Amino acid sequence: MKNVLSTLLAPQQQLLAPRARPWVDMDTIAVSARQSLILELETWPKPGLVSHIDCGSHHDMNSETFRESADVIEPYLAALVRAGATGGKMGRLRVIGIQAERAMLSATNGINTHRGAIFGMGLLCAAAGARANGRVADNLSLGSIVSLLWGNDIFDGPLPLHSHGGRARRKYGAGGARIEAARGFPTVYEVGLPTLRQYRANFPDDMEAVRVQTCFALIAAVEDTNLLHRGGQQGLRHARLAADAWLKDGGIANPRWRESAHSVHQEFISRWLSPGGSADLLAMTLFVDAQERPYV
Repeated sequence: MKNVLSTLLAPQQQLLAPRARPWVDMDTIAVSARQSLILELETWPKPGLVSHIDCGSHHDMNSETFRESADVIEPYLAALVRAGATGGKMGRLRVIGIQAERAMLSATNGINTHRGAIFGMGLLCAAAGARANGRVADNLSLGSIVSLLWGNDIFDGPLPLHSHGGRARRKYGAGGARIEAARGFPTVYEVGLPTLRQYRANFPDDMEAVRVQTCFALIAAVEDTNLLHRGGQQGLRHARLAADAWLKDGGIANPRWRESAHSVHQEFISRWLSPGGSADLLAMTLFVDAQERPYV
C-alpha cells in the first residue's frame, strides 16, 4: 500500500516549494470548521438526518445536541490546526482526536454526534494548519496534504472496534472514512465540491438549497457505513437509489424540490436510515470550499 501511495503522490511532491502564508490567521481555521458543522446542521430536508427543523431518524439527539457538540470540539479542532502547523505526526493527531471524542461524549451524555467529523474535519484542519504555516506547497489542496503527510499512517493505523462504522466495515468490507481520508477525500473533491460550486453559481441566493443538492449528491455516491449499520446492503442500496432518483428528477431545479426532498426524508425516517457519513462529507465539503476558494 505504501508503494501505491508513493506513486500517487509523486507528482504532488514536485509542486511549488513551500512558502509561509503570514496573512492567514490560523485561529480562524477552527472557527470555519465549526461553522461548516453548523451549516450542515442548518440544512433541511436532508434524508434521515438531524437538522434545525427535526430529528430525522434519531430519537436520542436534536439540533441543540449538535450545537453543544460543535462548541465543545472547536478547541480541539484548533489544537489540530496547530499540530499540523508545527509538524505533528499522526500519533499526535490521534491523541487530540481521542480527547475531542471524550469531550464530545461528555457534553452529549454519551451520544455520538461528531465522531466521524472529528476524524475527517480534524485531518483537514491539520492540513490547513500545515499549509498556512508553509510546511507544504500552498497550491496543494487540503485533501492532497492529508494524503501526503499522513496517508500511510492512516492506512496502517488501528481500526476503531466499537463504532457503528467500524462494525459495518468489518461486516460488509466497506472502505469507510479511513480509506476516504488516506486517499485525500476523493468524494469531497469529485462529488461534493463540484456539486456545491456548480449549483451555487446557478442558485446564488439560496445556499440552503445548494447544500441540500450537495447532500443528495453525496448520498447517491457514498458507500455510507452509517447506512450499512442501520439498513445493511439493502438499506444502503435503497438510500442511494432514492437520492439518485431525486437528482434525476431535477434536484433543486425542480420547482417542487423541497416537497419531494421532504418525501425522501420521511421515507428514510420510516426505514430508520441515516446517512451520517454523507453528512460529515457535506460539512467537510463546506470547510474545504471556504478554505480553498482564495488559493486553489
